[in-house]
Amino acid sequence: MSINSRSINSRIANFRSYDVAARRAEIVRQTDLTEADIAVYDAADGLTIDQADRMVENVVGVIGIPVGVATNFTINGTDYLIPLATEEPSVVAAASNAARIARGLGGFHVSSTPPIMQAQIQLVDVVDPAAARIRLLEAREEIIALANEQDPKLVSVGGGVKDISVRIVPSDKATYVVLHLHVDVRDAMGANAVNTMAEAIADRVAEIGGGHVVLRILTNKADLRLTRVRAVFDAELIGGAEVVDNLIHAARLAELDPYRAATHNKGIMNGISAVVLATGNDTRAVEAGCHSHAVNADGIYSSLSHFEKNADGNIVGTLELPMPVGLVGGATKVHPVAQAAIKMLGVESAEELAGIILAVGLAQNLAAVRVLASEGVQRGHMGLHARNIAATAGAQKSEIDAVVARLIADKSIRVEHAEKVLTEIRGGN
Repeated sequence: MSINSRSINSRIANFRSYDVAARRAEIVRQTDLTEADIAVYDAADGLTIDQADRMVENVVGVIGIPVGVATNFTINGTDYLIPLATEEPSVVAAASNAARIARGLGGFHVSSTPPIMQAQIQLVDVVDPAAARIRLLEAREEIIALANEQDPKLVSVGGGVKDISVRIVPSDKATYVVLHLHVDVRDAMGANAVNTMAEAIADRVAEIGGGHVVLRILTNKADLRLTRVRAVFDAELIGGAEVVDNLIHAARLAELDPYRAATHNKGIMNGISAVVLATGNDTRAVEAGCHSHAVNADGIYSSLSHFEKNADGNIVGTLELPMPVGLVGGATKVHPVAQAAIKMLGVESAEELAGIILAVGLAQNLAAVRVLASEGVQRGHMGLHARNIAATAGAQKSEIDAVVARLIADKSIRVEHAEKVLTEIRGGN
């Protein structure tokens, strides 16, 4: 449940036609953001050089990424206005449109497992790997207690190590014994906590296992920290029975063919990565976990999502992914734009944030596959891309719509053609 004190209605008619100031005013009206909060979305008032210099090494500047707000989302009965940081045209519009299609049939429903992250401790030169595995499992309580001593604050709020597992991994060099710590990290992403624990217990694990330690670090394959989302998309709003059937065929190819799956999953990540970035979370960790999750039981890279037709002829979309995001620590707490994004969402927990991210991923995926199954990607996407082309050619704000209309009518969305059109509009030869 959102902590926003105001009631949000994410169904904002014609939001795309508002100017930037009007969009900001509407977001301030509906959320707990103040005018001062939302001002950080101005390049001059966002992340400062001094702040950036404290975040990473050798700082020389910052880079701006457009932040759009997706509308129409109802998730577990609550409406959200969702910030997405992305440079790609059509992503925000497509996700908003898919959310509108799902809205009348209940919106998005999300659930999740506990926020368990894992750390790995790799032992080498173990002479009796099978027996070492058993010895380590016998020492479960000791290992858990030793690890939890490293973070009493996490334990005090219900987190900490909940279990261990031990795997034997053969290789051409040796047989490795790998111990996993299963750590409930609560509302953190968890990398720092699990890494600290792994380093603290490594020597004792080596002593019990009878080998020596090489690696002691988290895994980004966060398959014990899963978030699930489902939604029903109205067949008529999608485009009718033929588009629905074509969409099912397209989705099925992504399940069977890695070449289609790669682009299909990229569409999912267009939405997911944009919200992860907007909220100051680790895009690389999330992307690594998602793509590793795409490898199926047969070892084939496959679709992350599934689409089916229900008894009413509507599309049912589902998505289940690792989603290691947090509200405490990292850039989420120090980046002013990320802080504004979290306040806009009004989320209470990392679990709630993960559900929002998955809903956007599913919405973006449905929108992309729908376009592919009907008009083709270029018509809609390139129409939006034409605005970038017009701006690149030097069109001023008052000229962009006219240039875009000509580029689309001429079916020639290229900079050199935009320059020619702009010259004609300005009365040149």
